[in-house]
Amino acid sequence: MRIVLGVTGGIAAYKSALLLRLMTEAGHQVDVVPTPAALNFVGQATWEALSGRPVRTDTFEAVETVNHVRLGREAELVVVAPATADSLARAAAGLAPDLLGNVLLTATCPVLMAPAMHTEMWTHPATVANVDLLRSRGVTVLDPDSGRLTGQDTGPGRFPEPDRIWAQAQALVASSPRPSRPAALAGRAVVVTAGGTREALDPVRYLGNRSSGKQGVAVAEAALAAGARVLFIGGAMSVEPPAGAEVVRVESTQELHDAVMAHAPGADALVMAAAVADFRPAEYADAKIKKSQDGSNPVIRLERTPDILAEAVQARAAGQPMPGTIIGFGAETGDATASVLEFGSAKLARKGCEMLVVNQVGRDKVFGQDTTEVTMLFADGREPVAAAGDKSEVGVAIVTELTGLLGSAGRLDRMDQ
Repeated sequence: MRIVLGVTGGIAAYKSALLLRLMTEAGHQVDVVPTPAALNFVGQATWEALSGRPVRTDTFEAVETVNHVRLGREAELVVVAPATADSLARAAAGLAPDLLGNVLLTATCPVLMAPAMHTEMWTHPATVANVDLLRSRGVTVLDPDSGRLTGQDTGPGRFPEPDRIWAQAQALVASSPRPSRPAALAGRAVVVTAGGTREALDPVRYLGNRSSGKQGVAVAEAALAAGARVLFIGGAMSVEPPAGAEVVRVESTQELHDAVMAHAPGADALVMAAAVADFRPAEYADAKIKKSQDGSNPVIRLERTPDILAEAVQARAAGQPMPGTIIGFGAETGDATASVLEFGSAKLARKGCEMLVVNQVGRDKVFGQDTTEVTMLFADGREPVAAAGDKSEVGVAIVTELTGLLGSAGRLDRMDQ
């Protein structure tokens, strides 16, 4: 695949060298097009050494090859990483003051931009409007991560990790409409849940879990890249919801239940990636529970929460317009009586969904981590499928299996009905 990697003038440019390495090690031809400002952070020699290709920044270089048009026309993928606030504004306005600007105006392939900037720049109304405009034109603009920025600043605006950018780029290319192959999930409506639920004990405290929401977001991003319309129902998460999805925020299991039952009917698929609490306090205290003077401990009685996955399957069996493909997640620990996969197989049979994504969880496993290992089990008896790596990569693997379950017949955008 012929890739153009655009690099603009931000401190995160050094991480793009890692992204370039991922691309070249996968066997792709990469032409790096840095802006003049980007060379203040990482020099031309570095880009040429890592890509094995000549690096140019000016429109008037290699004029005999009509380079400023050729690069964009021949590219099968354009990635701009990092994309500064200035570069987003120039792209939105259609400006071409340098070679990268010309590439963006001539490219007819998928374009992905990975922003990196200070929080105030990312949230500024001008940047928000520019991002909205670019997305409306078909450009995939990732939301930046939240975390440590330059200096002592923290917040949204951090450059996404190279593994995440590369996984999203691959999914974008795989799903890009072509004359002979439409996007894999074009016309499909998918509901994805993610994050943990919080069950209130009193106005201050709650029962919760360690879920970060990263895997659910990765699944939603992969579905969006495959052409689906995604309604994303998010609980407590440490990451931002996926850009381009319709978002519904919830907190408790009951709120998640109500949102799923309201929005899943009519969709083609429901992916229950949320970490749903099995129990909640039976009584809610209107005031903060305080320590007793006699040193006794409060007794907290728990009750079961709604089994959303099972209810969705049961509602479908009862003739309600629930999705024909329902995917559950099984976060298991295993014990002396059964392994993680044995528990997963039993859960698949008990829930009645079409596919169950099983993984082993623990204090230092899966929850909050950037990588994971899963096994996908199927109700129709086909062989299990394993996937491992960055959660974005696993999200692509899950959506690949979802695409196979849905098949190619009867594509309807039924969320509009």
